[in-house]
Amino acid sequence: MIPLLGIHSLSKSYGTITLFQEISFTVSEGDRIGLVGPNGAGKSTFLKIVMGIEKEDQGSISRRQGLRIGYASQIPHFPDKTLEEILLEAIPSKDSTEQLTRARILLSKAQFTDFSQKATVLSGGWKKRLDIARALMQEPDLLLLDEPTNHLDLEGILWLEKFLERENISYLVISHDRYFLENVTNKIIEFNKCYPQGLFISEGNMSAYIEHKEAFLQGQRQQERSLANSVREEIEWLRKSPKARTTKSQSRVQKAYSLMEELSEIKQRNKVQTVAIDFTASERETRKLIVAHHLSKSLGGKQLFKGIDVILSPGTRLGVVGKNGTGKTTLLKMLAGQMIPDTGTIKYADDLKIVYFDQHREHISPDISLRKALAPTNDRVNYRGQSIHVNGWAQKFLFSPDRLEMPVGFLSGGERARIMIAKLMLEPADVLFLDEPTNDLDIPTLEVIEECLLEYTGAVVLITHDRCLMDRVCTKILGLGEGLEACYYADYSQWESASAALVKQTVSVAKQTVKKEATSSSKKLSYMEQKELEGMEQKIAEAESCVELLQKKLEVPEIQNDAKKTLEAYQALADAQSKLDVLFDRWQHLLNKQM
Repeated sequence: MIPLLGIHSLSKSYGTITLFQEISFTVSEGDRIGLVGPNGAGKSTFLKIVMGIEKEDQGSISRRQGLRIGYASQIPHFPDKTLEEILLEAIPSKDSTEQLTRARILLSKAQFTDFSQKATVLSGGWKKRLDIARALMQEPDLLLLDEPTNHLDLEGILWLEKFLERENISYLVISHDRYFLENVTNKIIEFNKCYPQGLFISEGNMSAYIEHKEAFLQGQRQQERSLANSVREEIEWLRKSPKARTTKSQSRVQKAYSLMEELSEIKQRNKVQTVAIDFTASERETRKLIVAHHLSKSLGGKQLFKGIDVILSPGTRLGVVGKNGTGKTTLLKMLAGQMIPDTGTIKYADDLKIVYFDQHREHISPDISLRKALAPTNDRVNYRGQSIHVNGWAQKFLFSPDRLEMPVGFLSGGERARIMIAKLMLEPADVLFLDEPTNDLDIPTLEVIEECLLEYTGAVVLITHDRCLMDRVCTKILGLGEGLEACYYADYSQWESASAALVKQTVSVAKQTVKKEATSSSKKLSYMEQKELEGMEQKIAEAESCVELLQKKLEVPEIQNDAKKTLEAYQALADAQSKLDVLFDRWQHLLNKQM
């Protein structure tokens, strides 16, 4: 494979904190790399160094001549301009017509429909899509994606997986979404000081990485045991040897001290540090904590949901899923007593203690110190009735005491997320409402959260785009947005299958209705209209087949690699979809007239 990027003994520190030291690896054509590692390991900083946004302390990066790199940042920012204008500004070109065509193709691929829309009004998930489209405008040979799944809903993540699968491009993506990494990578690189070179490279997807990593760490632990035995033998020899030493003896002394140093280093690498997360439950035995009956809610004239019944008892772990705009956060706030339902009732157990984790998170000033963020009032916190000094509290969340005076603004997104979890843990609760708690958290921390939620004795209501977390933690799933009636599922996979089946079912019902109504007599339809209604089923079926064929055509490499053919295919698809919509409108008009 042809190398695109060479990383040579690269090092970066902030003050006394070393992010990574003398790391080296190569990115080649065809690589689809997942970059993982603990929060604060320097993953985002590394991408910024590659892009020239930040400067390395030591080492160098070699690039293939003429290499074009696209970059989608962790938190994208856009001016108050239209989607088309933003993409056109991403790359100045002599041929504005060609670039406008490319911009429209990329916006279509990202599923935007109104290209004249202002970027500033977009939600976080749609801003992520726009940022990826902007990165692709310059037709990069290598795409760098920093946490692209953050703020995307489940539908958006599935879109991104399919998008990356279709695009013929090499990329390096930072993500902590394990299912996403499983589906989109062919190599995993982990930044971690537990490895001799400061990083671990595994060929294959996430499953292969987990196996390779465990095998390596097991070998490293075995190496530590073997070294420990050798050091014990050398120490015994040192104790027994005479004071006067020959040259040969001096050589053995040096070897003994070298082995001791090597053992010390490997012991340090083998120390596995994890966040000490433990959500505090009140241990109450009330069987029903919250009972909600027949809840409904409308916002802005739109019905979000109706007829929802929820019973939360100790040990209940309810996952709430649905597309953006179906009312997931609204339902959480309603159950937590922060919003009033339009109809229905909610009953709470006496003296119920509720903790709510907001997806937008309490704002932490970037200028205050880590010490002040963890312990706002003084140098101690009260945890489970025990007074803990801020030094010890910081260490529970993998912050060393020498970082306590560091401004929060210098911390990574995952480290700031750990501060919010530290605040959350100080409040005992019967019910935890968690709205997207996993954004920015590294994989080891996610795994600890999973274990804590499984052991938590209270009730949990969870919204998350992390499918792995939801599958492992939730005892049942409440699906919103499939019609107005809510429905419960055994797990996320069952809801996903049901959602896909619903689309086919809706079309099937429409066809059956057309057939039934068309065969019934009506005095209100003219002879020609009656004939038109009878033939409507066949026309709709043909239009649907046309749409389906055009969608498959877009997946053909020959079409994808030709900008002109791609645009023509998208325009044809839009026309076909428009004709199908007209047919459905006409069908509805004829049915209404018949009635």
